[in-house]
Amino acid sequence: MALLILGHPQLGKSIANKAIIKEIQKNNSEIEIRNLGELYPDFNINAEEEQKALLRHETVILQYPLYWYNMPAILKHWFDVVFEHQFAYGSKGDKLKGKKLLTSVTVGSLEKEYKPFGKHNFRTTEFFKNIEQTAYFAQMTFLDPMFFHGTSAVDGFTEDEIKERAKRYANLLLSSVV
Repeated sequence: MALLILGHPQLGKSIANKAIIKEIQKNNSEIEIRNLGELYPDFNINAEEEQKALLRHETVILQYPLYWYNMPAILKHWFDVVFEHQFAYGSKGDKLKGKKLLTSVTVGSLEKEYKPFGKHNFRTTEFFKNIEQTAYFAQMTFLDPMFFHGTSAVDGFTEDEIKERAKRYANLLLSSVV
């Protein structure tokens, strides 16, 4: 059904991403989860295995925390290694054509802080044009990204509140891919 690429390099330290993954595993056994931090702690990504996983599914979900307005290094490296010439692009690179790409991101700060002239100066969606362009270049269907804001205890949420909100977010995510 769907492939979830988990790009959190330190899932053990996560509250929100860990709760999202736990809820998905509990409620949907048809989603294949590939935890890049667990599979490739040395960043030695197996392109062939990852490409096979991509080919098995029609929808690809990228799940990760926003790191300095971008994806974590392991996920960027995954793209560099896996989206090869003649696989994801090029004259014979149509292997991902028509597959759906959904980005699901946890964001520490509140949504209201992401606006022009706000704390972060831009809307959250503005940080995802690179993924949108990658999807188009690989002939994939880019789905509107999903954001789970306020995942940091700094914003006044308790760990239990973040976990409860993460469960609801995970179910919303699941409903968008089934």
